[in-house]
Amino acid sequence: MGPGDIIGFSLTKRMAMSSERRTDTLYSIPHEPLADFAFDAEVAAVFPDMIRRSVPGYGTLSGLLGLIAGEYAQAGSRLYDLGCSLGTATLAMRRRISRPGCRIVAVDNSAAMVERCRENIEADQAPTPVEVVCADIRDTVIEQASVVAMNFTLQFIEPEQRLPLLRNVHQGLLPGGVLILAEKLRFADAAEQAVQERLHLAFKRANGYSELEISQKRAALEKVLLPDTLDEHRRRLQAAGFSQVTPWFQAFNFAAFLAVR
Repeated sequence: MGPGDIIGFSLTKRMAMSSERRTDTLYSIPHEPLADFAFDAEVAAVFPDMIRRSVPGYGTLSGLLGLIAGEYAQAGSRLYDLGCSLGTATLAMRRRISRPGCRIVAVDNSAAMVERCRENIEADQAPTPVEVVCADIRDTVIEQASVVAMNFTLQFIEPEQRLPLLRNVHQGLLPGGVLILAEKLRFADAAEQAVQERLHLAFKRANGYSELEISQKRAALEKVLLPDTLDEHRRRLQAAGFSQVTPWFQAFNFAAFLAVR
């Protein structure tokens, strides 16, 4: 177990202690009709278990996100967690900030997620102040920011609105500020796509999801989670104005980028 695993494990453990943990069984019985996936109260109640069992390397990625934020946080600046869900990235950043005068703004448009996020923040003892806002990240004004995190969020934004959102982020960053972006990927090469999908399915099966759960959740996400390729992400980030784009993490078809203003 390396340092990233220790960071991720510690964060996951604390999140479990600060909010009720429930097993994700949302798709364990047939749904007719099957509604599109939404971040509602039912999902919020099981989200820690859902994402742990669905996203390979999530704990490690979240912990390392905090480490990166700690390196790039500038004194007297703001850090944003756009699409904060239950606040995992917010807490990871909060525990790694050492520079004075920083403030974190956590934003999500799901009232159920925001409510539980506030509970997790209140249970945490780190000193950096956090403001949790229920709002659409596309309407959020980014100001005086040294770090912006978007953890598996952009993939749920309509494709034509992704570049304007990233331009808004870029505009609100201080010189030397960074965007930490984590996303599910698709692959232009059909053979690579097949391999990555197969490994991801094996990961979910190993975490106890049944074939019914896997197929129903895939169908529910089909119209709302629209992934991009690595090259598409890189080109869009460059078009938004970022001077340097560095991939820093990948586990199967999930990856993270560091984009520098």
